[in-house]
Amino acid sequence: MSGNSFASISAVSYYLPSGSLTNEQLSKAFPEWSVDKIMQKVGISTRRIAAKDEFTSDLAVAAAQRLFEEYNLRGDDIDYLILCTQSPDYFLPTTACLVHDRLKLSSAAGAIDINQGCSGFIYGISLARGLIAAGDVKNVLFITAETYSRFLHPDDKGNRSIFGDAAAAVLVSADPAGGKIGRVILGTDGGGAKNLIVKNGAVRFPKTDVQTMREDEDGNLFNDNYLYMNGTEIFNFTLESVPALVKDTLERNLLHQEDIDLYIFHQANKFMLDYLRKKIRIPQENFFMSMEHSGNTVSSTIPIAMKRALLEGKIKKGSKVLVAGFGVGYSWGGTVLQF
Repeated sequence: MSGNSFASISAVSYYLPSGSLTNEQLSKAFPEWSVDKIMQKVGISTRRIAAKDEFTSDLAVAAAQRLFEEYNLRGDDIDYLILCTQSPDYFLPTTACLVHDRLKLSSAAGAIDINQGCSGFIYGISLARGLIAAGDVKNVLFITAETYSRFLHPDDKGNRSIFGDAAAAVLVSADPAGGKIGRVILGTDGGGAKNLIVKNGAVRFPKTDVQTMREDEDGNLFNDNYLYMNGTEIFNFTLESVPALVKDTLERNLLHQEDIDLYIFHQANKFMLDYLRKKIRIPQENFFMSMEHSGNTVSSTIPIAMKRALLEGKIKKGSKVLVAGFGVGYSWGGTVLQF
């Protein structure tokens, strides 16, 4: 099989679980936070929450099945499955293998997990693009799926106000139709790993029975069995890395800022995105935000926003869309999609 000089996102769908956590519920649990204050701070009114018996593989399968139905795809169309998650069903086997089986993909199709967070969508389409460019495959099913709600302590009002559960599925293919994936910029700074982490539960630090709570710099309660986020350090990292990421992504793709029709960033929270948009001087009409009814769904925020932008007519044939992910790791990535 000869290599291809291009790869495109030719289909995109997503799935949100039916459970929810509203601002009214949060305000009732934390009376010092009014409904209006939560909305103003994070730009989220409802987070979708997986049920107790609903796991990452379930969300991933649901998103893929919706993709197959919407775009008339079949399991034997898929040559390779990449699943991005930080909340796998098991340590082993990979969740991708479970999803491969339930979707009845060909036994000749590869299936792997990648453990990547808020930049995971960019990393995943970069890997899919490479497989297609090498000529090894024609169609890659790339799924992002997280159940971060299971990492959140009930008393952690900050993180509970931000994160939601979801899955998204895209088809990356050698078909020229769709959004052609441009040159990709990736970056890593592992020195920031401690600032967004679930410390206990894996091999180095097993989960403990001790439930002693500590208070972070923002007054949020946490312990090492649950997600810890140093909000100040994450904010500082984002303000330093994202403007440079946008600049480098434009340069790598031989474009200028005014050439971009729509910017879709990782949907972290409204306050952060507003600050970034103003700092980079992106016109509001060219900047897409879509998290109010789903929350920060980690690696799924960009494809969910992309699907909504397509449905709203914000992305049309000929549109150039700059997508950028950034966060846990630290890691970051960006590219331009030419529709």
